[in-house]
Amino acid sequence: MQRISIDPITRLEGHGKIEIFLDDLGNVANTYFQIPELRGFEQFCVGRPVEEMAVLTNRICGVCPEAHHMAAAKAADAVFHVDPPRPAKLLREMLYSAFYCADHTTHFYALGGPDFVMGPDAPVAQRNILGVIHKVGLEIGGKVITMRKYGHHTIEIIGGRKVHPCTSIPGGLSKGITKEQRDEIEPMARWAVDFALFSLQLFKDIVLKNQGYVDMILGDIYTHRTYYMGMVDTNNKVNFYDGKVRVVDPDGNEFVKYSPNEYKDVIAEHVEPWTYLKFPYLKKIGWKGFVDGKDSGVYMATPLSRLNASDGMATPRAQEAYEEFYRTLGGKPVHQRLAIHWARLVELLYAAERWVELVTDPEITSDNFRTIPTETPTEGVGIVEAPRGTLTHHYVTDERGLIRKVNLIVGTTNNYAPITMSIKKAAASLIKAGAAPSEPLLNMIEMAFRGYDPCFGCATHSLPGQMPLEVTIRNALGEVVDVLKQCC
Repeated sequence: MQRISIDPITRLEGHGKIEIFLDDLGNVANTYFQIPELRGFEQFCVGRPVEEMAVLTNRICGVCPEAHHMAAAKAADAVFHVDPPRPAKLLREMLYSAFYCADHTTHFYALGGPDFVMGPDAPVAQRNILGVIHKVGLEIGGKVITMRKYGHHTIEIIGGRKVHPCTSIPGGLSKGITKEQRDEIEPMARWAVDFALFSLQLFKDIVLKNQGYVDMILGDIYTHRTYYMGMVDTNNKVNFYDGKVRVVDPDGNEFVKYSPNEYKDVIAEHVEPWTYLKFPYLKKIGWKGFVDGKDSGVYMATPLSRLNASDGMATPRAQEAYEEFYRTLGGKPVHQRLAIHWARLVELLYAAERWVELVTDPEITSDNFRTIPTETPTEGVGIVEAPRGTLTHHYVTDERGLIRKVNLIVGTTNNYAPITMSIKKAAASLIKAGAAPSEPLLNMIEMAFRGYDPCFGCATHSLPGQMPLEVTIRNALGEVVDVLKQCC
């Protein structure tokens, strides 16, 4: 049996590798998408004060610390049974909207974009952000840098730091913003709307006007029919910061809608011995393996999932983009995984518009930015939509607020099963018996995971924490003397 390794995989956060096994005829027999790192955040958070979690868990990742900061803050609110005042919620969501704009920009232009702007078969040395800037022009490269600059400057004003914000505390925030800071933020938010509209037009010009790309998006290679998850507001419109989590089936019908404290009734977690990452699935359906369809508990949580799980966007121009998205791709739900890139730009526009709405709210500079907790801490769950998917933080504390148990289901973890399925389908579709796979072909297999924008720095553990170890001892002749195994 022949083995093909793609190690390391590229243009993602964290570490991973793809192992492809071919049968004797040269066809794909199986694939494994392995995550070889174990960081164990859930364990070393035990014993810490719950109010530290918003600062501690955002160190899981340097790409999306704001997501962990917000989920941890909301979980701590729940632990202390305290509801932050409206101005605090507005400030948290404004920070989060600015973060979304910066993060979605990074993925589209630096991680996913090279496959479309440069082409999946472009030389490796050109298939990167520098190649993209060289092709589309320095002016566009400058826009990308400016978008990230404005996003992180807004995060710094509200969150205290450009990276790893530190101001969210149980009951709200440790500080508000001044009218002068509000006046500084507003033009950045309005500029972000123009940049999002520009990015959507760029996608139409480069991707949708190229029939080869359109055929790739709509083709069967990157298509799966699964359940879809995303947070929605009371009108079932997309919301990143607050609301209920809605799941729709492969036909687009609502399967369940749940509050954060109900997540354990909906989600269960499966493990495999060959990876440190777990596979969440819908508990009521059950784990049926890496298969599509309504009878499989596999679900997806991505920008495309959020659009599929919602009834629309809560801002006007994003709603227009949402309608055009589904009109062009043939209606809801969309199952083509490469369409995640387009959905991400629809979300970029929504985040920018929401940023403007929040910064112009009269209460955004209010001094009422915290409710002091008064109740005994117990247990709480906080959920936000990370750019990569639904992010759940669940904490159990003692009566002093010291952490006794932590469970994290991060955006990428939700998507581990569908990513595994996408890689296998792409490999089986693209690798032909008798033909050695080329580098561009292997890159097209990697494209199967890039749309998900996985972050394996965040997806940090295995359940129940087994760490298999096998040591083979050989003598000077290379003969096996002994094999030592440690399974836990």
